[in-house]
Amino acid sequence: MSACEHCAHYAYDDEYECYFCDINLDEDEMARFMSQSMDNCHYFQLYDEYKIVEKQN
Repeated sequence: MSACEHCAHYAYDDEYECYFCDINLDEDEMARFMSQSMDNCHYFQLYDEYKIVEKQN
């Protein structure tokens, strides 16, 4: 299990039936992102559905 599976940017695509990272990066940012280890992702945000529900109440 990678850290990506717990990230808020990790989304499922119904058309391709797979998960992907939905961060919108420009060409330079994407090159930096792809050259780094995914263990230390600068764009990681913990997906916490309980925190989302708290905002709705």
